[in-house]
Amino acid sequence: MKQNQGALSVLYDGKSAPHIAAKGYSEVADLIIARAKEEGLLIHKDEQLFNYLQQMDIGQKIPPTMYVVIAELIAFSYVLRGKFPDSWQ
Repeated sequence: MKQNQGALSVLYDGKSAPHIAAKGYSEVADLIIARAKEEGLLIHKDEQLFNYLQQMDIGQKIPPTMYVVIAELIAFSYVLRGKFPDSWQ
């Protein structure tokens, strides 16, 4: 990873609003990405989204204005893993 490149993770448990679970730059970003790969999670590269979300604190809930964007990414990650809502079958 290039120096000063960042990464963050968003956690959604299905019960409350998604929130920032981890964020960091350089070596910390490398660890976040490595852990996501180990867990088989979607790694989405979007500089504008990152720049917006990285301003938030760890544990801070995603604002309602971002729900659709985050929901689309979560849904996409489920489809990539072959998981579909019961209503789609």
